[in-house]
Amino acid sequence: MRPVALPPNLIDHFYAGGAKIAALRGIATTSTHQPEEWLAATVARAGSETVGLARLPDGMLLRDAVAADPAAWTGSRSAAAGPADTGLLVKLLDAGQRLPVHVHPDRAFAVRHLSCPYGKTEAWYVLDATGDGAVYLGWTDDVAPDELVRRRDAQDSDWMLGHLNRVEVQRGDGVLVPAGTAHAIGEGVFVAEVQEPTDLSIVLEWAVTTSGREDSHLGLGFETVMPAVDHGRLSPERLAALRRHTDPGAVAAVPSTALPAEADPFFRIDVWAPDGAAAAPLPAGLAVVVVLAGEGALVGGDGTETVTAGQVLAVPAAFGDWSADGDVRLLVCRPGEVTT
Repeated sequence: MRPVALPPNLIDHFYAGGAKIAALRGIATTSTHQPEEWLAATVARAGSETVGLARLPDGMLLRDAVAADPAAWTGSRSAAAGPADTGLLVKLLDAGQRLPVHVHPDRAFAVRHLSCPYGKTEAWYVLDATGDGAVYLGWTDDVAPDELVRRRDAQDSDWMLGHLNRVEVQRGDGVLVPAGTAHAIGEGVFVAEVQEPTDLSIVLEWAVTTSGREDSHLGLGFETVMPAVDHGRLSPERLAALRRHTDPGAVAAVPSTALPAEADPFFRIDVWAPDGAAAAPLPAGLAVVVVLAGEGALVGGDGTETVTAGQVLAVPAAFGDWSADGDVRLLVCRPGEVTT
């Protein structure tokens, strides 16, 4: 079974962006508000049956292909959410404006309140940073729960941003965002985002969106969801531990890990540019590959797949152990193992 090059899957959203995705993928957007592309997605956007779901070149939903042959696609990994569960959601996200301050619940909360085995720990790999060139992650000091409720109800954006760590980012930065951590992405930041395969968000700052209060608490009510928010200070030491920088121009036979090891139970991102070197293979398993630059090939037990800049490929487990060859730069995203 061979890797499959996926057609574009741009998502219309309330916030501006999309030009950087179009440039990378060699495609055209149809509006100024297509800031996300969901890659190899087998889960849909919250509130929709189909928006976000990836399709194969023949038009078949990837979700249906995975469900029809989960062993071929995902191998032996645990499929906690059913036969189409790949354990991973990958996006390209081009923030043409600042995103709202929000929080994602963890697995324990999702199991207890939503009958879902996944929360939404996520991570960002920075592909470009212009404009604001920053992300906002975790509180600078402990935040009293009643104070946060008051500021949330007042939609006090200045207070929220003023109490979050502003982190300047550059190309090659990896940032882990544990579930429960308040965060936002600043204008001009373009990332590959990996996350648990859900679309669960607790929105603290809905005033900058086209939604309202009633759309911001997972349908559970704020009284239920606010305990999922971490109110504690994110110290400089802890913040540093959530970050990792890899040289975006490095060439090596071995992939470079783009995220801190704490991310491994949830997902992995590797940057790989072998430049013709004898590359050690990655183990068989589902992977989502973004070809950032150049031309080359994915070489596996089931053959060789030529790749070129701008492509996104779903690599099935049945491709076997595989390596990269050629003057090519890849972003390789893989799932962790679900534990509940």
